Amino acid sequence: MKKRILTAIMAAMVLLTGCGGQAKTQKKASNVSYMESVNGKLKANVPDDKYRTTYEIFVGSFYDSDGDGIGDLKGVEEKLDYIKDLGFNEIWLMPICPSPTYHKYDVSDYEAIDKDYGTMEDFESLVNACHKDGIKLITDLVLNHTSVEHPWFKQAKEYLKSLKDGEKPDAKKCPYVNYYNFTRDGSESGYAQLAGSMWYYEAQFWEGMPDLNLDNKAVRNEIKKITDFWLDKGVDGFRLDAVTSYYTGNEEKNIEFLKWLNDEVKAKKPDAYMVGECWTDLTTYARYYQSGIDSFFDFDFANNDGTIVKTVRGQTTANGFGEQMVTAQDEIAQNSDGKGIEAPFYTNHDMARSAGYYPGDDGSKVKFAEGLNLMMSGNAFVYYGEEIGMKGSGKDENKRAPMYWTSDSTTKGMTKGPKDMEVFDMKYDPEDKQAKSDSSILSYIKQAIKLRNAFPAIARGTVAVDENASGDDILVTTRTPSDSSIEPVAIVYNTSEKSANLKTSDLPDGFTKLSGVLTVGKERITEKDGTITLPKETIAIYTKVD
Repeated sequence: MKKRILTAIMAAMVLLTGCGGQAKTQKKASNVSYMESVNGKLKANVPDDKYRTTYEIFVGSFYDSDGDGIGDLKGVEEKLDYIKDLGFNEIWLMPICPSPTYHKYDVSDYEAIDKDYGTMEDFESLVNACHKDGIKLITDLVLNHTSVEHPWFKQAKEYLKSLKDGEKPDAKKCPYVNYYNFTRDGSESGYAQLAGSMWYYEAQFWEGMPDLNLDNKAVRNEIKKITDFWLDKGVDGFRLDAVTSYYTGNEEKNIEFLKWLNDEVKAKKPDAYMVGECWTDLTTYARYYQSGIDSFFDFDFANNDGTIVKTVRGQTTANGFGEQMVTAQDEIAQNSDGKGIEAPFYTNHDMARSAGYYPGDDGSKVKFAEGLNLMMSGNAFVYYGEEIGMKGSGKDENKRAPMYWTSDSTTKGMTKGPKDMEVFDMKYDPEDKQAKSDSSILSYIKQAIKLRNAFPAIARGTVAVDENASGDDILVTTRTPSDSSIEPVAIVYNTSEKSANLKTSDLPDGFTKLSGVLTVGKERITEKDGTITLPKETIAIYTKVD
């Protein structure tokens, strides 16, 4: 009898627990987005290679760990969980070396950390923490120029000023006179006068940034020493600043220097990843892949006038977007023997933030544009703050505004931003509010990266456009990796501002399983009577049925 009673009690407990668990599950389900209902069970499946999803950080405006109003390396480390939770597996730190300016692209010491950002110990700790979390870290490498405050330039300047009229410089007395491009001819374009002398120096960007003489063997030895130093510190590669300006107007010499640099870095660390800033058109930056550098940024797709924005605005058709992806892929492959890795991005520190690209937008277009970026092949880059739709345009400082963690500027971690930044209000909610909403820009970006990590073919597959199924509004593509162990995917886009239909028979052969979605609203993809209806500005991932 006791046994029967006990059994009955246990059964009741199980029933109650089950009912309670079901109620909880139902409550949770009612609050999750359509995207999560489709994507929720997906698991990361990221090969250990150079195809990554990279988060670009301006350290000074990211997160302040010590309360001085300036972001620092410890702050980045404190926010690694945030970065990892979003799905990023690589960080690009903008310049961190000592510099007299807020942007720090004029380096005064290549083997030290700017005191505002912390110490070398802080950097080493960050690298170790990144690697522990499975995150790669690359740093900006500025080789076109130094600061006028760099010891090399200061010594060269004082030596030249000490020369008597008509006396020629002697590199044996001061080798640094050959580290830069000095002349007495003040008529050359892009040259600035050395104060207190009759000498001029090349400074194509700004008089505070004297150009290095990269033909000088001693300079190249210094550069090898610098790259070795940071590789020994554990960095996983470099972002190369202003590669078209190494030798102004001389593409052949720029490529030759990059080949030398690539060989030197890879000799030290064969798996180092390098990406170059080659701010030109596709035809030109594709040729730079001949250097062996892994990637060059896809500038044709970025900025307020790039292919991504034109597609979102309806100025480029869906099919046109697909054809541009194919063209980029082919150009790069031809110039790299198929080894080049594309580097798509939407915005960066030199561009106005995307929140201002679409007047009157409720966030849908900001979401969709970043979705297009993150679904591109290669190593995709996202500038900090774009995941929450931060504002920032006009003067350069505005594009480096404090990360909008919360609306309360006195909250721990909030930074002040660059000194001369203008005061302006953000358009969308701060991170802490967006994190609680399944319809926020932040949640959308997280879902996009989740798809990218779950389906490695997105980054690694060769893009093919189905011309018959694609048109003004609908784009149907496949991504087929060379590695047969990676499952191919089909990606279907509706780029229009209204729902669009696609026949199920127009899906690529075998790709019938809806396995991932990105939608800007609450509408769902539906299928009825052989027709798939895609809500506005939707991206759908299809896989083959097992």
